[in-house]
Amino acid sequence: MARTLDVVQARRSHSRVTTDAPTRAELLPSVAAAARVADHGALRPWRLIELRGASRERLGAAFVEAAGVAGADAAKLAGKPLRAPLLIAIVARRVPSDKVAVWEQDAVAAGVAHMLSLLLTEDGWGVMWRTGGHTRSAPVRRMHGLADTEELLGWLYVGGVPEGCRPGIRLPVNPNDHLTALT
Repeated sequence: MARTLDVVQARRSHSRVTTDAPTRAELLPSVAAAARVADHGALRPWRLIELRGASRERLGAAFVEAAGVAGADAAKLAGKPLRAPLLIAIVARRVPSDKVAVWEQDAVAAGVAHMLSLLLTEDGWGVMWRTGGHTRSAPVRRMHGLADTEELLGWLYVGGVPEGCRPGIRLPVNPNDHLTALT
């Protein structure tokens, strides 16, 4: 089994994936593991929505409606959710709490998304977290069936890793530039 540090350091976004995707049954253990992210108050302020097949086409139509475009622009926008066979919508589900602020609940949802992306990557899937200007538009909210207390944070695009694929290079970070100490 790979060390956690090795898995994290090897993580890369895959902007292009094949038509293969994990099944719901294959996803469930990873979702259960991702739920172990730090969650002050154990509120579980998140949910995930699977989009496969026609639901991706409905998302594309919602993008077009939100943008108010037509013709070639509409076709291009409508095709964006079709770039992967599985999209997993990341939803921050804000729970009323006197102890846990909304930003902290959103951070939990983002943590679940990142943890899930690491787990899927470790299982051999290509993953990319995508957002965009239409993420919080009314047509996209309606299409996902979001409650007033929910915000869409984006989607994990998931599919097979193409043979010979080399994901993008990310420049290394000097940790000393980002870790300071109070004296």
